[in-house]
Amino acid sequence: MSELLNYLVQHDENFRRARLPALYSDFRSQRTLNPDGFVANVAAWKRGLSSAALAGYAPSKSTARNHLILDLDGDSLLRSLETKQFGRPLALGTVLQDAIASGEMMPLQQFLKAKESIYYRSWGSLPWAVVSWGLRQVGIGGPGDSLPKGQFVVLHNLEVVSKAFAEATADRTSPFERTFSKPHFQRTFAEGLLDKQRLSEIDLEVLVKFLSRDKNVLATDGNTIKIRSSSEDTAITEEDSAIASLKELMEDLTQQTEVLSRRIDDLNATAQDAVRRKNRIAALAALKSKKLAETNLSRRHATLSQLEDVASKIEQAADNVQLVKVMQSSTAALRSLNAQVGGADKVDEVLDNLREQMGEVDEVGNIIAEAGPAATVDEEEVDYEFEAMLAEERKKEEEAERVKKEAQQEKEAEETRRKLAELEKMGPLPVPGTGEKSKEKDRPITPVTATANVLEGMSIGNGHKAEADKVAQMAE
Repeated sequence: MSELLNYLVQHDENFRRARLPALYSDFRSQRTLNPDGFVANVAAWKRGLSSAALAGYAPSKSTARNHLILDLDGDSLLRSLETKQFGRPLALGTVLQDAIASGEMMPLQQFLKAKESIYYRSWGSLPWAVVSWGLRQVGIGGPGDSLPKGQFVVLHNLEVVSKAFAEATADRTSPFERTFSKPHFQRTFAEGLLDKQRLSEIDLEVLVKFLSRDKNVLATDGNTIKIRSSSEDTAITEEDSAIASLKELMEDLTQQTEVLSRRIDDLNATAQDAVRRKNRIAALAALKSKKLAETNLSRRHATLSQLEDVASKIEQAADNVQLVKVMQSSTAALRSLNAQVGGADKVDEVLDNLREQMGEVDEVGNIIAEAGPAATVDEEEVDYEFEAMLAEERKKEEEAERVKKEAQQEKEAEETRRKLAELEKMGPLPVPGTGEKSKEKDRPITPVTATANVLEGMSIGNGHKAEADKVAQMAE
């Protein structure tokens, strides 16, 4: 299985092994017999080829793989999809013709030379006679189902990369950060926009054209590229070109200092090795070369420091320009607002009129109050109602106290009756007498005996509550 097909099988669910026979078959007849199946197969191939190209698995005629371009020169694409079991996909030509006709893919040169945005008037929506003539020029629309020839821009991939570019440059706010020479732009953004992938030179050319013409994100004159802000013009100014040249020179000097630093380290190691080998001539030669490299490095650092100072001044000047523009617009806004207010004299006049009208309102209110009946309060009626409320409240409290007291008395009487019942269960006490009972004469008085004696001449009632309490205490 080829690298391309292996990628599709592993990363695209439409290319699971159960679907491969249908995708590799000649499904052109399904256009009329089974339209849904035909559309599903075509869509699967278009999505699969687009994702494979974006991931760098599509065949390319150059050593650097393209991610936004699909190369259809020769049979390289068919060979990369060929398998022993299914052979080559028989309807792939129909798939690619459909993608080109629908505007999902566009011939490279036509894309680069187009003056208007591809969104303004899609070439896929042109009359069929014009489209068919253009397709025949690139080998499409002729007899049979042959593959189109040439390089084609995959618009879906272009959209993906342009979105990544917008996210990567969102924090570049100053003009110095947003201005590049063309080589510097290519070195800066060739990597990082796609995960673990590097955009080719033709990819970057297509991306710049797309972002400048179709998205209005970039401004370029062919040599200088600038990331536009919402308030900037599309034209590249002399200041932009100067900033781009300065940044490129600073980058070159930075690379030179890195190279010289590594050379100094290598020469120092060479000199030490020559000293260990007792090779005086080689050691001296290495040290001389090291001194020259150190001198050059010092000069490069000095020049780079000067350029960095110039760059700092340019950024400061650019900030000043923006500040002055903001101040000018703010001045105009304040002037307009003050004109609407009418000045301090008009404000004083308005306030005087306001005070006058408020005074008139107060005066009218006073007149109305004097003319109408005064709202008086009868103090005696208020006191009478208050006393009635107090009397009602006292009555409620007395009733509650009476109920509580009666409940307490009933509870105490019930307790007394209970204790008397217990005493009755003990039976009558013997009465002192003569004979045999005379012996009990000297029996000591117990609490029970005393209680019985007391109870002989009393009856339970409200008038004897104290006596009942006493009996209860004695019983205890």
